[in-house]
Amino acid sequence: MRFLAKLPIVLAAAAAALAAQAQDKVLNLYSARHYQTDEAMYDNFTKTTGIKINRVDADDAGIIARLKAEGAASPADVVLLVDAARMASADSQGLFQPIKSAKLDAAIPANLRADATADGVTWTGFSTRARVVVYDPLRVKAADVATYEQLADPKLKGLLCTRSGSHPYNLSLFATVVERLGDQKGEAWLKGMVDNMARAPKGGDTDQIKAVASGECGVAITNTYYLARLMKSTKAEDRAVVEKIKVVFPNQGTSGTHVNIAGAAVAKHAKNRDNAIVFMEYLASPFAQEYFANGNNEFAAAKGVKIDNPALKAMGGENFKAETIPLGSVARHMTKVQQMLDRVGYK
Repeated sequence: MRFLAKLPIVLAAAAAALAAQAQDKVLNLYSARHYQTDEAMYDNFTKTTGIKINRVDADDAGIIARLKAEGAASPADVVLLVDAARMASADSQGLFQPIKSAKLDAAIPANLRADATADGVTWTGFSTRARVVVYDPLRVKAADVATYEQLADPKLKGLLCTRSGSHPYNLSLFATVVERLGDQKGEAWLKGMVDNMARAPKGGDTDQIKAVASGECGVAITNTYYLARLMKSTKAEDRAVVEKIKVVFPNQGTSGTHVNIAGAAVAKHAKNRDNAIVFMEYLASPFAQEYFANGNNEFAAAKGVKIDNPALKAMGGENFKAETIPLGSVARHMTKVQQMLDRVGYK
């Protein structure tokens, strides 16, 4: 009878233990990455660790807005965003928490992470993409677009096309140039680019590449994975675009080509913090790095991971010199650069 009397208590304790165990095997992921090839990466994580991933997909702005609206009640454990400027913006709004991981410190170069503090690092890059220059070889010489600084040279007047200067891809690039040149020269550089515009900034990176191929522009800026997609396309019109343009990895003789990141962070109110750190460390593993790099035509962020992507190799991206300015430090210039863009009329 005593046993029967205690049975409800025993069952309740067992149920609570099972519930806790089930919770330990869950990871809630808020992701701005929408690439089908990532599915295999997530499936492998679950098979390897037994941790089930519940995923919420949205664009970067949508994820940030959702995290702010949910506050402490947010179920998010890990947040994936696709640009250093966006990572820095979310971090500045208190949406991430610092973590310490010897594995991440060993795998990911310090310049591809937020600045370290005594409490740890708030966000980490897991893949990179280079911001390169494409040009029309019939109108522009490679030597005239060998550096980002040359994009402001008057000899390119009426030839330059870009997407919005305020887009995070450009903000990140511009912030690194301002970091190197200083405020006065950096703003003059931005003004020089405005003076060289073939038309007002519009569209995305793929639109800029196609504008060069069509003759609307002579020079444009793009992330490498957009160009790689066109190079790997089976569509005749895409192949025709690729045949009409050339690509330069800028500043190979000086500071190196600007690289941006797709990154991740542990959410401020993560309920499954340990699982989140395990997932972050998994993203730096060779298996996950190869999926990042080859699945979306990106470069691996982890040290020593080699890629085998024919398109990236063909454009000369196998051994290019990359910029090493810490993205965490550059992020502090974003507001200042936006103010510069407003002053020089870079829309």
